[in-house]
Amino acid sequence: MPANRPDHAPADHPRLPRRRVGILLANLGTPEATSYWPMRRYLSEFLSDKRVIDYPAWKWQPILQGIILSIRPFKSGKNYATIWNNEKNESPLMTITRDQTAKFAQRAQAAYGDEVMVDFAMRYGKPNIKTVARKMQEAGCDRILFFPLYPQYAAPTTATANDQMFRALMEMNWQPALRTVPAYFEDATYLDALTASVKQAYEKLPNRPKKLVISYHGVPERYLLAGDPYHCQCQKTTRLLAERLGWEAGEVMTSFQSKFGPEKWVGPATVELVADLAKQGVDDIAVVSPAFAADCIETLEEIQGEIAEAFEAAGGKSFTYIPCLNDRDDHMDALFGIATRELAGWLQC
Repeated sequence: MPANRPDHAPADHPRLPRRRVGILLANLGTPEATSYWPMRRYLSEFLSDKRVIDYPAWKWQPILQGIILSIRPFKSGKNYATIWNNEKNESPLMTITRDQTAKFAQRAQAAYGDEVMVDFAMRYGKPNIKTVARKMQEAGCDRILFFPLYPQYAAPTTATANDQMFRALMEMNWQPALRTVPAYFEDATYLDALTASVKQAYEKLPNRPKKLVISYHGVPERYLLAGDPYHCQCQKTTRLLAERLGWEAGEVMTSFQSKFGPEKWVGPATVELVADLAKQGVDDIAVVSPAFAADCIETLEEIQGEIAEAFEAAGGKSFTYIPCLNDRDDHMDALFGIATRELAGWLQC
């Protein structure tokens, strides 16, 4: 983008980048490699976040740094290695997020030309939010739409991403104006894409699964009791999806995965639910995970590994995982439509 001189400025005034709007897509994050030290750095940043683990630092950090991070990087590294994109030497989440950003940028270019700059960042790991936000500001983005790619709002996901974006502004002398995209769990276009993905997956199966398990990332129950809307928004996503599918309520079940630590989490736990279904003779199920905008360790390894194995060990015969929406065109159309709505007053299509 060519630089320009402000109106009425003297001839020797430094040239400035032409004003643009930035759209910054944000996802959770990824380690840079599966070996011990990259995994340790990633897990340390992630598990040190007070939005994720809100125990007092004096109590939590000795446990984290002394015990957990001595062991967990090995286990997590092995899990990541089973899904790693070896061709690009990166996690699938990084690959998919980059592909999503490219398709999003194509739509922005078609609608707004060079008025918009699109990029992505990760809350943990690289590219980090502060670096990308600074790059946008230096490229002339005096307004930034920050888009956490989480359909349902939760403090450990949406809020911590927003926190980091606000911290980036704190380090800038010339701050861009900032808007954050709200949760879009009930957006019609998002739900349409989700519905289409389920229907298309079912059409490819030789037999119709007896249950569709809708698995969301879990949170401690006390988050719900403290007013976090995540659990309620997940339940509403399930209800709206079932309505669009036109299925009976009993065909669709909500559950939660990825429990960490000893305290009580919202439930039922997906790994236990699928095992119970198999024991009851429900031996053909499908699982979809609409809280994730892109497939990641929780879907590619946990659901298709641990959860599928629990189902089969309990007598289940057919386990189908329905991929996240990833860079499907209907999903990208939905995300771009949501962004366009939130850009109202900043840009004219």
